[in-house]
Amino acid sequence: MNDDQPICLCFGVAKRKVVQFIRTEHPKTASQLSECFGAGTGCGWCRPYLEQLWKSETPESEALPDADQYAIDRQKYRDAK
Repeated sequence: MNDDQPICLCFGVAKRKVVQFIRTEHPKTASQLSECFGAGTGCGWCRPYLEQLWKSETPESEALPDADQYAIDRQKYRDAK
């Protein structure tokens, strides 16, 4: 996943926006990332990835899944619910 691809597919929030939010706002908890254009408040698929970015010392360099596979896995997640 590159920086311009959405990490939150429900609201189209790009990884770059989340990383910038972490850098500028310094959220105290991962759940505060929801203040970044609603990230993580839709289906919930992205929450583990948002937490991974939040916990990282260098979130901009965190390796996330390939965007196509990420979207496929999210659809399976949503279909199972």
